[in-house]
Amino acid sequence: MTLDALSPRQQDLLELWLPGAVLERSHGWGLVATTVLEMGRGDDRFIVKAGGSEDHHIARELEAHEKWLAPWTSLGRAPVLVQGDVGAKLLVTRWLPGQLVLGTAHVDFPDTYVQAGRLLALLHQQGQAVVDDSYEAREGAKSLAWLDKRHRIDAVTEERLRDEIASWPAPPAALVPTHGDWQPRNWLVDDGTVSVIDFGRAALRPAMSDLTRLTVQDFARNPRLEGAFLEGYGADPREPQAWHRFLVREAIGTAVWAHQVGDNAFEEQGHRMIAAALD
Repeated sequence: MTLDALSPRQQDLLELWLPGAVLERSHGWGLVATTVLEMGRGDDRFIVKAGGSEDHHIARELEAHEKWLAPWTSLGRAPVLVQGDVGAKLLVTRWLPGQLVLGTAHVDFPDTYVQAGRLLALLHQQGQAVVDDSYEAREGAKSLAWLDKRHRIDAVTEERLRDEIASWPAPPAALVPTHGDWQPRNWLVDDGTVSVIDFGRAALRPAMSDLTRLTVQDFARNPRLEGAFLEGYGADPREPQAWHRFLVREAIGTAVWAHQVGDNAFEEQGHRMIAAALD
């Protein structure tokens, strides 16, 4: 296990930021060109994230650390940024103890979702929402652009999706800081306490957008988890018509992106999401 996956510039910066640190473990998924490494120096442990040439997640993650994560980091519920360089597509955070909720019994504990709801409310409710008159039109255009890419959505379904998107209204949208991939694979649990990682999809969006993954996965599996989450969050941000548009857009993006990176299981989920949204 070496640092060969990092560019020369990334390796130089890492040596400058963490002199003498030792590589301990790789946490990468292998689906996208982002290298995730755990490193140690004395009693301190760090997470290093390095993006490839086409990466855009590191910039989003750095923006999130700089602007939006204080409600979590102040409570020790998200990793603290140590160093970052947007141009080099490199960041270092403090290591956060815990194990991923996904794959453990905690994924079915209602208290996990109560805590996740409370954490998400802290993120969404900081500051004042930004009203964006063009958000809905932009998102519809992005979905059409996804459909222009290589995918395995059948022709009849694709035509239905395009017709529906063309019929949508484009009302103003209230945007807040969002995580962008809010689900158990990005939650850690340590002695029963839930924390949050991975901010590579963070951006200003409507609050309801952070419920899309949970709705089609965990809430569908066990409705009690939905009630627990909303108890923690304090309300249900999903306005029915806007929520339907979110589900359709998320389904398209999931099916097309997963096909392009070769994640067959996630692609199948995207196709199920499309079928459910069009039903």
